[in-house]
Amino acid sequence: MYSLQWHRPLMLLAIAMAMLTIVAIGGTVIDDRTLTGLPIWAKAVKFALSVLIYAVTWAWLIDQFTRWRRIAWWAGTVAALGLGLELIVIVVQIVRGTTSHFNFTTPVNAALWDTMGLSIIVVWLATLVASLALFRNATSDPARNAAIRYGAGLSLIGAALGMLMVFPTKAQHDTGSAIRGAHTVGLPDGGPGLPILGWSTTGGDLRIPHFIGMHAVQLLPLVVIVLELAARRISAVRPASVRAALVTAAAAIYAAVLAVLTWQALRGQALIHPDRLTLSAAAIIATAATGSVLMIVRRRPRVEPTAPEPPRTPIGAM
Repeated sequence: MYSLQWHRPLMLLAIAMAMLTIVAIGGTVIDDRTLTGLPIWAKAVKFALSVLIYAVTWAWLIDQFTRWRRIAWWAGTVAALGLGLELIVIVVQIVRGTTSHFNFTTPVNAALWDTMGLSIIVVWLATLVASLALFRNATSDPARNAAIRYGAGLSLIGAALGMLMVFPTKAQHDTGSAIRGAHTVGLPDGGPGLPILGWSTTGGDLRIPHFIGMHAVQLLPLVVIVLELAARRISAVRPASVRAALVTAAAAIYAAVLAVLTWQALRGQALIHPDRLTLSAAAIIATAATGSVLMIVRRRPRVEPTAPEPPRTPIGAM
């Protein structure tokens, strides 16, 4: 159960983000302004939800620590402050009717973007420190350890991929544009996009690998939950060593998908219009994934487990 006692600054941030989500959804209904092809409050909705998930996840994780707990607590606090500042800038710019990212059109806009960029770097470094502390706090379940550790590592990589967006495009450089940086590769920002998400349907979009990577720390633990539920009925995945191997394979597959999505975006190719190279890479990943899963579940563990089934407790009760 969620508790403010997990990590108070992060949980307070989560509450603030839940409130902002409601306000921003209301804004999309009553405010008819658009920005880069989307309702002007859509960015606040997406960022608030993402930060809400981040805050609850890390508040829960830090609460489990027995080693480096104080260091992790301060890292979480710094991250909460940085994320709060980032969302303040986004909301301020929405109210002002302009973009928050890559905006150097006026001294005020440039100062706000610089502030936001600094806060993003601080949050990444704080998350790195918390992730290092995470590696010092192993549980008794190797599958859970693998999911949380690989998830944290991939999340850091995904967050770092956001740096690919901050460099001026060739067109911006050639024209001396006051907008320096872009989400879309090969086309200007603001073209046709997927509903709600806004990801480009005509060009490469670096937000896709950025988003997928950042949320590995939530998605990989879900694999553990599925495996633990499956182990109650399927004897092949009951041994802890088998579940740990499957989680490791899932992390490797996740990393491969993240690499392909980044490669696809950098080539200026829309997610929903893959070419033969992208489809071939996807086929290789799917084949490798199927083969590795079959090999793992068919391999007999060296020592048969004595326990008939895995723990029934939720993943949060470590």
